[in-house]
Amino acid sequence: METLNKFLDFNLLTVAEHKIRVFTLLTVLIIFVVTKIVLWIIRKTLFRKHKKAQIDVGNTYAIFQIIKYVIWTVAIIYMLDTVGLKVTVLLAGSAALLVGVGLGLQQTFNDFISGIILLSERTIRLNDILQLDGEIIKIQEIGLRTSLGLTRDEISIIIPNSLITSNKVINWSHQSMKTRFKIRVGVAYGSDVDLVIKVLEESAMEHPAIFDRQSVDARLVDFGNSSLDFELLFFSQNIFRIEKVKAEIRRIINRKFIENNITIPFPQVDVHFDRDNDKKQFS
Repeated sequence: METLNKFLDFNLLTVAEHKIRVFTLLTVLIIFVVTKIVLWIIRKTLFRKHKKAQIDVGNTYAIFQIIKYVIWTVAIIYMLDTVGLKVTVLLAGSAALLVGVGLGLQQTFNDFISGIILLSERTIRLNDILQLDGEIIKIQEIGLRTSLGLTRDEISIIIPNSLITSNKVINWSHQSMKTRFKIRVGVAYGSDVDLVIKVLEESAMEHPAIFDRQSVDARLVDFGNSSLDFELLFFSQNIFRIEKVKAEIRRIINRKFIENNITIPFPQVDVHFDRDNDKKQFS
């Protein structure tokens, strides 16, 4: 026992009046390990309840993130106190330094506050599909400073949270799991309008990603310079991969247009020459 006490009381490092002993180091390590275990238990408990009660995974994730940051803050304060660093004294002594750091890290602090807003308000949740700066992104992780998103090209991007809270963001997943999309196409003047509408609607109905086939609708929307302009409207739940769905429907439309002798015209411009004026200029 005496040998153990001597080992625990052994001085590893002395900084000013503070002595870091083996006991101090072990205490810090125990606090760290206990914190990790507590968070693991909380995570398992929350996500188990999420599966049983069918709670939204985004809500569960947001709650866990907030709990995690609170617990780690408390744990770090205890670690510093164990080492002998009083947080209040440390903050008071470095007030001037913190002002300078704060001015230099305004954007970082803004991202932190935005992260707290996102996690507490839960307007953006895990697996939500957002349109941000013209890019379609699926949210994979919401952190305190940044969020992780996945683009349609399978590229992971790190998004500062302030970019989400301070800009106009379309959340495709917020209201409904289905969204209406449109495909525009032009056909030559003189084409049978009723036949074109029928072919467009049949083309959409052939695709398996179409939701509620009764709502598929094709319309003549405009008389263009070189074509009759049509719009095909349909609902789909495959929001994140909708461009692939649109491309496949366009292929079906092109095939059916060929089968039904419907022509997609090239842009045409008619140029008229006034021969009388040309003769006057060269005479």
